[in-house]
Amino acid sequence: MKRTMQEYLDTLKGKKVAVLGIGVSNTPLIHMLLRAGVKVTACDKRDREAFDGKIEDLESLGTAICLGEDYLDHLAGQDVIFRTPGMRPDLPQLSEAVKAGSILTSEMEVFFQVCPCPIIAVTGSDGKTTTTTIIAELLKAEGKVVYLGGNIGKPLLPDAEMMEPSDFAVVELSSFQLMTMEQSPHIAVVTNLAPNHLDVHRSMGEYISAKENIFLHQRPNDRTILNADNEITHSFAGSIPGTLTFFSRREEPDGTAVFLREGTIYVRDERGERAVLPTRDILLPGDHNVENYMAAIAAVSGLVSDETIRTFASEFSGVEHRIELTRTLKGVRYYNDSIASSPTRTMAGLRCFPEKVILIAGGYDKHIPFDDLGPAIIERVKRLILTGDTASKIRSAVESAPEYSSGLPVIEEYHDFRDAVNAAYRAAQPGDVVLLSPACASFDKFKNFMERGNTFKQIVRELEE
Repeated sequence: MKRTMQEYLDTLKGKKVAVLGIGVSNTPLIHMLLRAGVKVTACDKRDREAFDGKIEDLESLGTAICLGEDYLDHLAGQDVIFRTPGMRPDLPQLSEAVKAGSILTSEMEVFFQVCPCPIIAVTGSDGKTTTTTIIAELLKAEGKVVYLGGNIGKPLLPDAEMMEPSDFAVVELSSFQLMTMEQSPHIAVVTNLAPNHLDVHRSMGEYISAKENIFLHQRPNDRTILNADNEITHSFAGSIPGTLTFFSRREEPDGTAVFLREGTIYVRDERGERAVLPTRDILLPGDHNVENYMAAIAAVSGLVSDETIRTFASEFSGVEHRIELTRTLKGVRYYNDSIASSPTRTMAGLRCFPEKVILIAGGYDKHIPFDDLGPAIIERVKRLILTGDTASKIRSAVESAPEYSSGLPVIEEYHDFRDAVNAAYRAAQPGDVVLLSPACASFDKFKNFMERGNTFKQIVRELEE
């Protein structure tokens, strides 16, 4: 039987707890532990000046603080250590602490231990946030009480005490969160898998193994939804402990499935086969969003009516920073797709537009190959404007593709992000699309993809009429 949030907090009374990373995920955790009377040491590699007074606030509440490059070198004597998402669990300092008796965990791992309601979790290389959001909003539209969080930006552990067994927790999970997970959700969704985060994961194999944790610990009555069109996710089928539902845009899988037939999404389950959603009624553009809806429909099967799905799909305009129309200026449409931090996501974004676009791309180097992106850019981009650490790598992928001809597309490079956006503005003609879809993470110039997207939107709003 699961223990409650309060029962878990009771186990920490009188113990020393270290929280690694003072960011979005862990700050609410620190406050919750402090309210429960737990002795907390908050650790972060950044200096005090980077926190704009947050450190002083935490100190006033009784938090011990450890900052700077050696912030992991002072974990001796800590009974429990919460790592931040994105931190490898096998760092030497963490391994030494575990050998000395510390328990290494995370906010999400504890949430899975204490959550009193069903958990629906989504992972994948692309489409996680949109699919997670669609699932949560469909359940809300059906009248359910829903808690949305995880990698999508909101920690859920502090909310666990107010959750009821009849509620739903809908969670986006990254590979970093999944690396050490020993529990799986009641309903697991894997949207797709392609090379990603190879700057942190030691290999593609490690990345895939982390993703598998979303379903490996399920029970026979739990459900897993897999993308049948993706070779890697399709290969998971033989390892599913519970029941399996495939979704596919390209074929009609056997058994329980969600698939596309003549422009309509169909569901086949224990109630038979039925048409659910014509793709023309989906407000979000692009085939990748059809796939996101298919995954979401499979996840809410039996929980949300077909009528609710149809009404919602015709009204839902999407999630910020995902093919987000920012402005139409002098007949030019500017789209913010800052969430596109991998080549496959940028390729999906390019497929949303029938015309060739002016593409702004480049960013932090996650050591992902751009070989497939090069031909896609040649096919769908009229002008390529590159910025960031990966500019030369993306240029090379385009220019070395067999389909490349000199000047098709025109390629420009700019060190400054604002200069890149302004270059797109100068080049655009009425009827053009300017698309920020970087194919890379943002950490070379920005804190995260949201800051990058907001910066883009601000620059675009400042462009002269």
